[in-house]
Amino acid sequence: MSVAYWCIVVAALLPYAWIVIAKRSGGRYDNRDPRPWLARQDNPLVQRANAAHLNAFEAFAPFAAGVLMAQAAGVAAAQVTTLALAFVACRILHGICYVAGWHWLRSLAWLGGFASVLWLMVRAALALAA
Repeated sequence: MSVAYWCIVVAALLPYAWIVIAKRSGGRYDNRDPRPWLARQDNPLVQRANAAHLNAFEAFAPFAAGVLMAQAAGVAAAQVTTLALAFVACRILHGICYVAGWHWLRSLAWLGGFASVLWLMVRAALALAA
């Protein structure tokens, strides 16, 4: 499996890292009623970690699609690998910044991840147009 595929695996697991932080940072977690439990939490750390969890899910599908598109279109493996690693690094930084409450750096990390995905998709489109 290529490095880019391993990046897809890591990106698929990232949402779960953030929700573990949310669930361990709040009051006694109730697994019988998890969503209302999260909604009742007034701890900002819990809320930020849950938001990072949701945002990581939102970012996953376009990233996975971008990697698969680029590889299927024959984009150079080194470029796909570089962009996939950049995405994962940005998304890890994004989650850390979300949990820590560093909003400006979080926004920059989000932008870096978004740019990586967009570039994967653009490179795939350009490869097929040639």
